Amino acid sequence: MHVVLIAPHFPANQRQFARALRQVGAYVTGIGEWPISSLGDDLRSWLDGYEQVGNVCNDDMLLAAVRKIQQRGPWVHRLEATVESHILSAARVRELTGIPGLSVRNAILCRDKPTMKDFLREAGVACAQSTGADSIEDAVAFANRVGYPLILKPRAGAGASGTSKVGNEAQLRAACQEFNLGQGGSCAVEEFIEGHEGFYDSLSIDSKPAIEFVTHYFPGVLESMRERWITPYFITTNRLNTSGYDEVKAMGRKVIAAMDLGTTPTHMEWFYGPKGLKFSEIGARPPGVGTWDLYCAANGFDLYRQWAMAVVHGRLDQQPTRQFSAAMISLRPDKDGVIAGYDGFEQVQREVGHCLIDAHLPPPGTPTQPVEAGYMANAWVRLKHPDYDTLRQICEWIGRTVHVYAR
Repeated sequence: MHVVLIAPHFPANQRQFARALRQVGAYVTGIGEWPISSLGDDLRSWLDGYEQVGNVCNDDMLLAAVRKIQQRGPWVHRLEATVESHILSAARVRELTGIPGLSVRNAILCRDKPTMKDFLREAGVACAQSTGADSIEDAVAFANRVGYPLILKPRAGAGASGTSKVGNEAQLRAACQEFNLGQGGSCAVEEFIEGHEGFYDSLSIDSKPAIEFVTHYFPGVLESMRERWITPYFITTNRLNTSGYDEVKAMGRKVIAAMDLGTTPTHMEWFYGPKGLKFSEIGARPPGVGTWDLYCAANGFDLYRQWAMAVVHGRLDQQPTRQFSAAMISLRPDKDGVIAGYDGFEQVQREVGHCLIDAHLPPPGTPTQPVEAGYMANAWVRLKHPDYDTLRQICEWIGRTVHVYAR
């Protein structure tokens, strides 16, 4: 099978998809924005061909590259994208070139949040009340019907980027101006759902999850990406087979089947609180911030290989062991500037070093990144432990113990 992989070089873990495709017997061609000389020896050895383009998100450039690859041969059987910003362009090119995979319709469903929720409500999935707003009047009318607080976010986007919470009409009107409503802009406006936040990830084959993961945020993403004093973390559980996860697994399976997502990774956000379990959003892609690496470390297997097996052979050859729960902790500097030093990490190494998977501590002098840049923007630590509750206690302790100083 000939598989074309978009952007095999970026982000950093993207090369693992190319490696896995080669290992399971695929003929692999990459399309990227960098010269092939910059890809590194390992990645070049996993690629049978490569096309450089100016912008992988430009439909015309991507289409020209795929047609050139098709003409050169062998015929392209799959065109794969695993980064959110590449999903829609890849779907459009698939339809123009007759390559199977995620359709344009489903790519739009996975990116346009109001359309996504409208579709899933019709399918019987519990969602927060929401609307797409093109004017301030649209947003105010929704607020008058639903009440405050509300969440405003880009119609298409990943994580908490560009998301804001408003508690009254004045704040709503100000936030609407940030989205240029009434001047050609548009955004999603949603009921704020109080409760615990997590995500359900899958590797699905023919719209049925073949592998599932459930992961918990502490605290929620919006709060974590706004408050510097918080040391946020997330934990993927190894208790997935206990009854407490039946409802979220059932929701995830229902969403994937209703949207007919085919053979693809999925990443679905959810909330659970006083109003019960609510769907938030889903993408037909792996989660970000190295989460698949966390799954690999927790489960003693190669998830990238299983993805490649699903794409190339339509089956898996290994299941997760569920031996460990695993966590990632984001360590924030006390202010913006450059890294000055660390305190407490040596104690972590002494007392829970046996739990460490890896860590990233940028050296002194490294410019800091803003809090809203995400979990891996500055320092971080990844750990695993057989007991979920013990691992959560360790994460809380690390948050109190390790300090990152900037100047």
